[in-house]
Amino acid sequence: MEIPPPDPKKLLDAWMAWEKGESTPGRVMADMKTAGLRQVLEVLVSQAPATDDA
Repeated sequence: MEIPPPDPKKLLDAWMAWEKGESTPGRVMADMKTAGLRQVLEVLVSQAPATDDA
């Protein structure tokens, strides 16, 4: 099964719904997962400068 590309608009919509109190944290996490949050975070981490966090 092919994973669709991340959808930043859907990610932001989910976040904003949580900030406005329109969604529960569990619903927001589910929506962010299906909108590609993991892929976005993986790209950001791969582009970030290396740190010595242990």
